[in-house]
Amino acid sequence: MVETISADEFRDRIDARRRGDRSFTVVDTRPEESFEGWRVADAVHYFYKPFHEFDLADFERETGLSPDDSVVTLCAKGKASDDFAAELAAAGYEDVTVVADGMRGWSAVYDRTDVPLPDALDDAPPLDLVQVQRRAKGCLGYLAVGGREPGEADHVPAGAPADDADGADRVAVAIDVSRHGDEWVAAAAERDASIAAVLDTHVHADHLSGGRALADDLGVPYYLPAAAADRDVAHAFEPIGRNETLDVGGVDLKALATPGHTDDGASYLIGGAAVLTGDTLFTEGVGRTELQFSAGGGDESAAGGDGDEGAAGAARRLYDSLHGTLLAEPDDVAVCPGHFAVANDGTTGGAEPGDPVFTTVGDARRGIEVLDLDRDDFVDRITRTLPEKPPNYESVIAANRGVESPPDETAAIELELGPNRCAAEPDAAPAADDD
Repeated sequence: MVETISADEFRDRIDARRRGDRSFTVVDTRPEESFEGWRVADAVHYFYKPFHEFDLADFERETGLSPDDSVVTLCAKGKASDDFAAELAAAGYEDVTVVADGMRGWSAVYDRTDVPLPDALDDAPPLDLVQVQRRAKGCLGYLAVGGREPGEADHVPAGAPADDADGADRVAVAIDVSRHGDEWVAAAAERDASIAAVLDTHVHADHLSGGRALADDLGVPYYLPAAAADRDVAHAFEPIGRNETLDVGGVDLKALATPGHTDDGASYLIGGAAVLTGDTLFTEGVGRTELQFSAGGGDESAAGGDGDEGAAGAARRLYDSLHGTLLAEPDDVAVCPGHFAVANDGTTGGAEPGDPVFTTVGDARRGIEVLDLDRDDFVDRITRTLPEKPPNYESVIAANRGVESPPDETAAIELELGPNRCAAEPDAAPAADDD
């Protein structure tokens, strides 16, 4: 008998396998090119096309599996893998499971976890920082939850009394929201908080932002860094300038201008305890600098006309943002990035999905090798070898600027399939000669 599970249930089974509580093999039936470009960690490949004759002996020879094994089948949309699971069941496999919606469903799986923060002063307002992890892509967003006392910059949903905040006990802001904004709404509800504003750290290149849509749904302001105005963003936003603050239930959110990954990039310092760095600083590296300038469409700013010149100019700004702004914060401030690394083979390096992904300013300064370089060597390292670009990044940027829009949900899913690729190469080496 074949069982069908949701992508969330599949996540739970993967976690149970990691703990040693379950054993199964994931068989990915997509074409080899799709499998090599992006897959679930430890999956094995066996191409299967519905309505073609199934060769059991070939399958067992290729995969090493037998009817005694537990098999989970996976494809792009859940259709081919469903037919394939039926073939296995007919061949005597008794423990076969299909992941509904395939890799499309896997792309929308999330975890929510609290980021540990340094101890606050006794009289400081409460602050919780929730990290919203998009597991398959490595995208990280945040919900910052303060207390209840509103300040001058505090906002409540449209139509709600200023002293009521829609009945919630606490005030929250959502940062770097994906198009699955219900994850942030659920995180706020778990903490009896009302989302008062939505912010993005920059115009993203690897995933579709849901910030504007969530702000519209909630009737609250949507903020982008003020420099986004120079990127011809077409949809409406409130600009948040360098060193401008918002009050989040008594906790200050301060915008730090950190251009480099993009010219509009900002980081948000929350209560002096954590800095949300977007794609500027990660736990093990720094952001790449050429995507904005390779995309065209009004994005070739004063950094230089073509991608190479733009990347080098942006790398110089990135160096200044890192050393002049972020690394100037106290050592114990938590660094909360916009992504963790997901390789094409689904592995996540040092990140453990479901656990908070963060470092501290001090640990970043001491542990990230590229931060030890001087300015010229840093620029050379960042621009010498450029990693593979995120899939469809030009269209993703255009959508996030509001100048294009996916025609339907299916198009949106297809547009952002695949892992994020917003980090610079960690160990860029000189390009090999063709001779």
